[in-house]
Amino acid sequence: MGHLSTHVLDTMNGCPAAGMAVKLQRLNGTQAETIKAFTLNQDGRNDGGALLDAQTLVAGRYRLVFSVAAYFRGQGVNLPEPAFLDEVPLDFGIADAGGRYHVPLLVSPWAYSTYRGS
Repeated sequence: MGHLSTHVLDTMNGCPAAGMAVKLQRLNGTQAETIKAFTLNQDGRNDGGALLDAQTLVAGRYRLVFSVAAYFRGQGVNLPEPAFLDEVPLDFGIADAGGRYHVPLLVSPWAYSTYRGS
């Protein structure tokens, strides 16, 4: 069964990024349509589970936009203005709508990494 999920870990503090705002967008050429906006729970995940499930996942281009600077400012981190990382957009493709796509983000105010998880 296909699905899309995400998980964000705050590598500065060594914990899930609870409270971070995230947007999921579907990309169509230069257009980006926001299809879901949510706030990460205490585990750094979407409260409702999968962002897209077997019924709503379709092949195509997508973007997750993570509000990194706002999250770290909310944690009391004194960031410069403008912050080095503000919003982090991750563009990715889904080739197989029946596949499992997990897009984790490991993030600090100065660096991030991602990979296709399971």
